[in-house]
This record gives sequence, structure tokens and C-alpha cells, in this order.
Amino acid sequence: MLEAGTKAPDFSLPDQNGKMHSLEEYRGKKVILYFYPRDNTPGCTKQACNFGELYPQFLEKGAVVIGVSKDSVASHKKFEEKYGLPFTLLSDPELSCIQGYDVWKEKKNYGKVSMGVVRTTYLIDEEGIIIKAFGKVKAAENPAQMLECIGELQEP
Repeated sequence: MLEAGTKAPDFSLPDQNGKMHSLEEYRGKKVILYFYPRDNTPGCTKQACNFGELYPQFLEKGAVVIGVSKDSVASHKKFEEKYGLPFTLLSDPELSCIQGYDVWKEKKNYGKVSMGVVRTTYLIDEEGIIIKAFGKVKAAENPAQMLECIGELQEP
């Protein structure tokens, strides 16, 4: 996992509509960049839907939410449509961004070891610097946690 205080790696990835995005285009806004294992799995769905519910509040605070997984653009499109997700989902099947943010790790599931995305959320400031990094986040609680985190930054 990358440390707070480091420059967030830029990326160039397609969203659920095939439009390319880079971190650079979000300069001037706070970015919640969250990495998740898979579309349409229980934890990932809960996390995405909770981010969706809170999305207007993130926008009010000058932040955008971006989800990243190795799923395809088509998978992301179905996921977005099924749950009415109002934010960007980036497709990273080549793992360039996933590995750049150091979230591709060995995981153990029912005694089997495999490689996969460890659920991680980064809060990146307007200048592209990581302010907070949360590893092994709890899917359902993460969106509210991130909203609280942004709120704390805005308090005088």
C-alpha cells in the first residue's frame, strides 16, 4: 500500500462507457480512489451502492469517487446500470493502476492462496498527493468512513 504524503501515480484507464480517464484530469478536486476485487459480488456491491448513496455529499465537499477493478468495461457498464451507480468505474485488466497503487497482493481464501485485489481506498488531494490510505477496508463501512475523513479535513 502506498503511504500518505506520496504523489499518487497517474493512470490512463477506460471507464464503464469506454471513455479514458487520468488522475491528472481531476486536479483541483479531492479524489476517493477505491480498489475492489470484483463487480457484482456481495461486498463490492454493498461498497459501491453505499458510495452511490453518499455521492451527492462527496460532490458537495468537492470530491469525486472513482472505483477501480480488473473487470472489463462491459462488466462495469452492467454493474453501473444494475445499481444506478453515479460515479466512474475504471477497468484495469492489465493491472497497471492496481499494481501502481500496490493493491495486487497474495490473498488466502478458505486455505487457498491466490493473487487478487486487496480492498483499499486512497484519499488524494487537489494536487495529486495521497492524504490518507486505508488498507483492508470493510466494504459496507468504507464510504461513510471516507465522507467523515473529508469532513475532518474541512473543519477549521
